[in-house]
Amino acid sequence: MESAADGPAQPRPSTGRPSWGLPFGRARRRSALSPSSRLPPAPRRTQVKAGAAEVAEDTQRTAFLLRKQWTLYSVTPLYRFSEAHLRDYSRLLSAFVAAEKKKGLAVEIGGELDIKVSVTSLPDLKGSDRDQAAILVQLSSRSSASPKNSEEKVIWSGWFCCVAGDELSENLPEAFTCLPLFLVNGAESNTAIVGTWFQKTFDCCFRRLSLSPFNLSWMAAMWTGCKVDKPASATELVFSVPRLPHPLHISYAINLEDAQALWATIQKTPGEITQEEVDVFMDCLYSHFYRHFKIHLSATKLVKVSTAVASAHCDGIIKFRQSQYLTGVLMLLTELAICQIQ
Repeated sequence: MESAADGPAQPRPSTGRPSWGLPFGRARRRSALSPSSRLPPAPRRTQVKAGAAEVAEDTQRTAFLLRKQWTLYSVTPLYRFSEAHLRDYSRLLSAFVAAEKKKGLAVEIGGELDIKVSVTSLPDLKGSDRDQAAILVQLSSRSSASPKNSEEKVIWSGWFCCVAGDELSENLPEAFTCLPLFLVNGAESNTAIVGTWFQKTFDCCFRRLSLSPFNLSWMAAMWTGCKVDKPASATELVFSVPRLPHPLHISYAINLEDAQALWATIQKTPGEITQEEVDVFMDCLYSHFYRHFKIHLSATKLVKVSTAVASAHCDGIIKFRQSQYLTGVLMLLTELAICQIQ
C-alpha cells in the first residue's frame, strides 16, 4: 500500500478493517445528545498585525456560507487524506463525477469535462490552531449555449470541517484526519456521487445528522443569548402536533428583545449554560403560550428553531445568518457530529 507521501489516495477495495460507520445515504435514529455547556463564542479579536483589508478578506471567503440551506452529515475519520494533494483530488473527483454522469463510460483524467470539480481549503473555519482546516468541494458547470469564456456556475457545494474537535483528533492514529462535520447545498444525486468517491478513496462513512428536540431547545436558548449587531427578526419555534391524521404545525414567534430579556433573568453565569437554565427558558415560553392559547406545547414536538444567529430543522438542515457566530455554531454541530460517530 502506498504511503500518503507517494501521492493522492486512489479508490480501492475494502481493506478488511472494521468500518467506522454505516454506508453513505443510510441513517438511523439516535438518542438525544447533550451539547456543550459553552455558549457560541463571540468573534475572536483579530491580532494587532492584521489590518482591515485582511479581516475583510477573511469574511469574504466565508460569506457564501451564509443564508443558504445546508444539509448536515457526520463523517468518520478520513484515512490517508492530505491537504497537500487537494489539486490531485480535484482532478480524480472530476473524472469520477463525469464517469457517473455518463453511466460508466470511460473518462480520461484531466480531459475537458462538462462538470468541473474544485477541492480547496477554508483555513478561516477553525476553532483553534489544532483543528484541521475546512475543506470545500464545489461542482460547477457552463451551459452548452454559453460562450467558452463565460463564468462557470456553481451547482453543488459541500464542505468538511472540524471546529474545536480536539477530543476526537487527539486520539486518532496519525494516518487519519478528523473532519467529522459535512454540510451540503445542492442536488442529492451529486451528494451521493461525491460521498461515494470519498468513501472509496478515504475509507470513511457518511450519515445524516438529525437534530433532536433536545438539541433544538439548547440551540434556542444558546442563540437567544447571543448579541447581534444588526436588527434581527423574532425568535421562532415551530412545533409538530403528534397523532393527527394530517400534519399540523404550530409556529410560536417571540420578539427578540423579549426573548433576550427573559434569558437574561435565567442565565446565572455569562458565557455558560446549564440544562436547568434551558429547561426553565423553555418552560417559561410554554407557560406564556398556554396562558394565551390554552395549548400545552410540552405535548408537541419541537421541529424547528429560527433565531438571529441561525435556523435549524430537526431533519438536519441549518442556515447561518450571522458571520460573527459562524464558528460558534459550527463548534456545537461538530460536537454533535462527533457524538454520532463515536
